Amino acid sequence: MDTPLNIQALTPLQKRALSYSHTLHSLFNEIITTESPADRVLARYFRDNKKHGSKDRKVIRETLFALFRWWGWIKKIQIQENDALNWYVQLSLVGLFEKHSWHNIIESWLQFAKLSPVNVSLFLPYLDTEQSFTNERLKTDHIDLHSHQAKQALLKQLTSLDFPLLDLVPDWARNMGIFTKENETLLIEAFSSRPPIWGRAQNISTQKALELLQRADIEAKADSPFTDSIHLGHKNINLNGLALYKQGQLEIQDLASQVIGHICAPKPNEHWWDACSGAGGKSLQLRSIMLQQDPQSSGKIIASDIRHKALEELNKRAKRAKYKGIKTQAWINNELPVKANSFDGVLVDAPCSCIGTWRRNPDLRWISQSAAVTQKALLQTDILNRSAKAVKVGGKLIYATCSLSSIENEDVVKAFLQTNPEYSLDTLTHPFTHEQHKMLTIWPFEANSDGMFVAKMTKNR
Repeated sequence: MDTPLNIQALTPLQKRALSYSHTLHSLFNEIITTESPADRVLARYFRDNKKHGSKDRKVIRETLFALFRWWGWIKKIQIQENDALNWYVQLSLVGLFEKHSWHNIIESWLQFAKLSPVNVSLFLPYLDTEQSFTNERLKTDHIDLHSHQAKQALLKQLTSLDFPLLDLVPDWARNMGIFTKENETLLIEAFSSRPPIWGRAQNISTQKALELLQRADIEAKADSPFTDSIHLGHKNINLNGLALYKQGQLEIQDLASQVIGHICAPKPNEHWWDACSGAGGKSLQLRSIMLQQDPQSSGKIIASDIRHKALEELNKRAKRAKYKGIKTQAWINNELPVKANSFDGVLVDAPCSCIGTWRRNPDLRWISQSAAVTQKALLQTDILNRSAKAVKVGGKLIYATCSLSSIENEDVVKAFLQTNPEYSLDTLTHPFTHEQHKMLTIWPFEANSDGMFVAKMTKNR
């Protein structure tokens, strides 16, 4: 992508808009070329550029993620001969698509784009202002771009091209056992919408947590089948400034991820192994479920991962929650890091392509390749086979991923069962649809969440 042209900024507002456009261009290209996660690149940029205030960070952050969310369509915008001018059109469109409140910045970008009068007229109905970017006092009936159909109509007017929904996901993903005729529209529409923040109350009643959050001016409501889940709205939250979080009474965990803990359903005095714990969100949830049933629970959880820093973060979170009964044990090599045949339950939340998080991390769509799916299945099957050795007779083995591909999900479970006949699948009840499943997928459009897969097995002998 060409570098944005050296546009002459005539006002302080235009200077801000120009600065944003150059920053966004640099960040976007870095993410695409290095295939580095956007949240990591953005965090490093803000750490190195402390000049940005909260408003600046919001404009940059939300515009950057919007670009990735709509990139499958936006990249087709070629209404100017120079790609640098098209960049300003692309920035403007994603701002309108997501109803960003900085209309003056969007108008400046449109000024920089040097659009023809015909194309200028196409934008006027979508700008929620009486002052148009042509500097004329014009009043138009505002049109909402909320629906995909409205967005497609505007793009078609600009380019005369078609903009099918499937363009919003990479070509390679279409043959990965993700999309069906029944879910295609719902899933892609979910992928192109901003997800809410979900949390869990722990060591405190949900009602009390809601009261404290609302006093802190945070949108919070109980909006799920789980009694400890809290819907925290869409606004970014300064967790380190929130007493509820600092005291270990609130954990951020997506609703689809919370499903896994409830499928595990650990009893108060059981021993569980979280074999791929990461930073421990599910380990903490398992312990919380035990304590909700019995505050004197003697249950224990061992959390393992190959990443020592992740386990260090888990220990910090467990300490903040004042949880005893959680210990860490790193995977050192291929040998089982825990005692075989000794656990009531083993959770294998396996490393995966993370397709289920494409809604929350839209950049992953465009920096991932098919190998992220096809090359994980052998590793997932190997981890599942090794971890299963820790389950005692009568115990439970739970396999989960945040992928939506059958290659990483159903196919792995089926391959495992073929070589481990001592295990059988349990029937699961979908927490949101109440349907019965042998293997369960939580789709983003079902729960206003990320996507997750889970299967639960019993060791019979």
